[in-house]
Amino acid sequence: MAKCDEGYLCEVCGEDVATITESDLYLRYVVGLLDPEVLHTTPERHIRCNPSLAQYIVADDFEPVVVEGPFDKRTLDTRDVTEQEQLMTRGWRRLQELAKVDIPIIEYPLAEVLDKIEKRPRA
Repeated sequence: MAKCDEGYLCEVCGEDVATITESDLYLRYVVGLLDPEVLHTTPERHIRCNPSLAQYIVADDFEPVVVEGPFDKRTLDTRDVTEQEQLMTRGWRRLQELAKVDIPIIEYPLAEVLDKIEKRPRA
């Protein structure tokens, strides 16, 4: 089967990442953790298959993820955790919006991420 016929398979669990709303790849892109230049070459994962990132999504309609060990947000600096929670939650909400609209992929990121992309020097 051709790669494009397989869909996007999660590198962790091997299952299909069926929608953008469950995509770790697009969440990282939307919040600015992934450069648009490597979007097409970066492996996909479900958001929940990346618990160290998923734990920062705080929303009534997202079941909380708890991480045990050194990356557990409960053991980290409260200010940094709050910032990450705000960013990841906004990014996750953006994914919910993107599932309902038809816009170019370059317009997916949060506004402040788009500003940084536009301001960076061109090669």
